Amino acid sequence: MEEYEEIFSRHTKVLEDLNKKYNLISGVRLLFALVFAINLYFYTQPGNAFLIIPLIVLAVAFLLAVRVHQNVSWKKRLKKALLQLNSDEINYLKGNGIPYENGSEFINTKHSYSYDLDFFGEHSFFHNLNRTSTRMGKHQLASSLLTFLSSEEILKTQRAIQELEPKIDWRQEVTALGKIKPDSEESYTALKKWVFKTSNNIPKAIITVSYINSILLLISGLVYLNTSFEIAGNITFLSFLINMVLVGSQAKKIQAEIVDSSEVDKILKQYSFILERIEEEPFESSTLEDLKKELQTGNQAASGKIEQLSGLFARMDHFQNLLAGIANGFFPFHLLTLHSLVKWRKENANHVFKWLDVIGKVEALSSLANFAHNNPSYSYPSLNKNQEISFREIGHPLIENKNRVNNDITFNSHSFFILTGSNMSGKSTFLRTLGINMVLTAIGAPVCATEANVHPLPVLVSMRLSDSLNENESYFFAEVKRLKRIMKSLENEKGFVLLDEILRGTNSDDKRTGTIEVIRNMVEKKAIGIIATHDLEVCKTAEEFPDILENQCFEVEIVDNELVFDYTLRKGICRNKSATFLMEKMGVI
Repeated sequence: MEEYEEIFSRHTKVLEDLNKKYNLISGVRLLFALVFAINLYFYTQPGNAFLIIPLIVLAVAFLLAVRVHQNVSWKKRLKKALLQLNSDEINYLKGNGIPYENGSEFINTKHSYSYDLDFFGEHSFFHNLNRTSTRMGKHQLASSLLTFLSSEEILKTQRAIQELEPKIDWRQEVTALGKIKPDSEESYTALKKWVFKTSNNIPKAIITVSYINSILLLISGLVYLNTSFEIAGNITFLSFLINMVLVGSQAKKIQAEIVDSSEVDKILKQYSFILERIEEEPFESSTLEDLKKELQTGNQAASGKIEQLSGLFARMDHFQNLLAGIANGFFPFHLLTLHSLVKWRKENANHVFKWLDVIGKVEALSSLANFAHNNPSYSYPSLNKNQEISFREIGHPLIENKNRVNNDITFNSHSFFILTGSNMSGKSTFLRTLGINMVLTAIGAPVCATEANVHPLPVLVSMRLSDSLNENESYFFAEVKRLKRIMKSLENEKGFVLLDEILRGTNSDDKRTGTIEVIRNMVEKKAIGIIATHDLEVCKTAEEFPDILENQCFEVEIVDNELVFDYTLRKGICRNKSATFLMEKMGVI
């Protein structure tokens, strides 16, 4: 946290200097405008033609001041975004809420593990992990949590995250650039619609005529201003009308190019800045280097191409302005901009979303790097192909260090455990602990353990299900369907299975019989994992397969008339019970 506080202080000082510079330039700009107005007044008086030179100088100086002012204004907005980033990080680490998007749109109750393990939604893992600022980053981060990598890709991703982890200033600047003008699903959809729409081609003859006519208008206009030659004036007026007709003939096409493009130019500008930061940053890991290579197409980098598109969209925004419409008579500005847009789309349509995907992938990696940076005690698992899984001092990453109890577990000598324990003893939390750390391993991230050696496997979970009124489906039937999917998956490849108190929707005899048969099926399919149960009779199944099954438990003690949970994993079967004691204590029975 101290590091973020130091960064916050540093950005605060820079912002104070920028505010002073901003105010100074504002004053200078106003002064230039006033002096220009005074000179202009005297220039209109007889005998003061020589004032044209200071007028030109003042105009240029004013335009330069405006440019500098805009630059300082942009830097101020970037610094404010960086201050907000660090303020959010400080408050998050202090436990003052989670100021990030929670990814609730990615909740999928039918996914093999994401819903059961609380990956999306309020206070979810995504909610805590997410440091993305663009639509692409958010979607890519969600996708990475749902997509397991090969062992080779896991190791590459580990190196990429390790490389990004200390680049905190660079990571934060990339994030801040996306926050200045937040994009949205709507702006992304509008851009996608524009990129893949049919081009509104303009006949070459019209483009040629517009250029020739504009040159003619310029020459005749200058001649008329200097000689008052009537024919030159007539030619100027006729050229003006021709330009208006040319633009008017293509008005529908121009209008079609600016539909739904509001704010897209500003968002594209930010994308170009992010891409530029990626292009300029030196990387060593192959994953990041490969992403950089995707941004180089032809002679111009992706950032330049996207900035060019941003400028073209910005120009089109003024088409419906009356003054801009009149200006098109002097030079067919919007007609030629439309021509440039069509040309841009033809040349770059196939690359645009590949470039934007790079932003998303870098943001996703950056979020994981931030996760690693905030948790320096976490470790990167070593990988094996021997179907061995072991964690030393494994814990749930969303439980604070001071409250978290870590445990050791190894799926080597025994591949499947039957876990018992009273209510609130920690069984479900431990299953989620294992599941989330297996997923972290599979996406190349560090795990909440001091040491880990893992054979990456698909994670198959049945912990949290719900009735589906829309599908006329009971809880029990939904659970049976989930178990069927797990069994089918195990027929194709080995998996890591987590089952929590299955078959709750039936009577105790059916539940016990069904649970035992499920365990036997797991043994037959050589699954690795844990099943948690309250039924101690189920634990006897371990006697049938002593080399495969093992009983483990979480115990509870009653000390000074209070329940005491130590959340420590032990070998054997749970012996102590808490339900009756708790109901008596609370006056239920």
